[in-house]
Amino acid sequence: MDTQDQVIALACSVVASGAGAWWFLRRFSQARHLLDTPTSKIRSAAQGYVEFYGVLHEAADSQLSGPLTNTPCLWWRYKIEEYQSDGKKRSWRTLESGSSDVWLRLDDSTGSCMIDPRGAEVRPLTREQWRGSLRHPLGPAKSGWSAFFSSGESYRYTEERLHVGQPLYAIGDFRSSGGGRQGLDLGTAKGAVIREWKGDFNGLLQRFDSDSNGQLDEREWSRVQLAAGLEAEDRHRQQGVQPELHHLGKPAEAQPFVLACAGEDELVRHFYWQAAGGALLCVLGALAAAWLLGVTTV
Repeated sequence: MDTQDQVIALACSVVASGAGAWWFLRRFSQARHLLDTPTSKIRSAAQGYVEFYGVLHEAADSQLSGPLTNTPCLWWRYKIEEYQSDGKKRSWRTLESGSSDVWLRLDDSTGSCMIDPRGAEVRPLTREQWRGSLRHPLGPAKSGWSAFFSSGESYRYTEERLHVGQPLYAIGDFRSSGGGRQGLDLGTAKGAVIREWKGDFNGLLQRFDSDSNGQLDEREWSRVQLAAGLEAEDRHRQQGVQPELHHLGKPAEAQPFVLACAGEDELVRHFYWQAAGGALLCVLGALAAAWLLGVTTV
């Protein structure tokens, strides 16, 4: 091995070790988050990072179909790959992929929660994979003997879905609105109203510039603040009579956001195995780097 090859191999070893360490810390931390977060009921859950178990139900205006199979569902993810071979190297290259971003409805025995799946690690129960000779499949997924005889075709299709009635484990950032739950921070709410009014400054002048000089003096500005406070209180009262709505989404902090048709124990085991793989990669990369450094210095 010449010097250039040794440098490249050393760099690859260091990168592999660092990537393994990062993956170990990430998966181990995520497993601990899942274990340390108690399961809550939707109606009584505290605001913030929570964990729910429930059943998926159809939400209003959420009719979806899988893009490859045209199967009705609540959520989908798909991938189209092409088999490539250039002599010694053979691999599957991804041509297309994507996932839906329509909100999901999770119900438990106490209420309903709408879930924004964007940014979530989704682990669905339904997964279909088959092959074909065209870039886009015609008809539903192949199964049985038809799937066996198509194993030599050059395109591979994968579609994953969530369906009505399937169980779902969800952990993420929980927020509620309406129903009189939210207290009024008058200063913040009044400031938001004033900023909104300033966006139409001409309209603000028409309402409060009593001497028509194109400016708001101290007395006129006091009336602006008084009116803004009254408007903020009125908006809060209107929000209080609206139905209570619950939402779950991606946490702002580096906490896991997981939607899975599996229990917590199964997810934690999976994360621990992945953490162990990261640790193994870190150790092997470090050993390879140490060996290469020893060879270089000899």
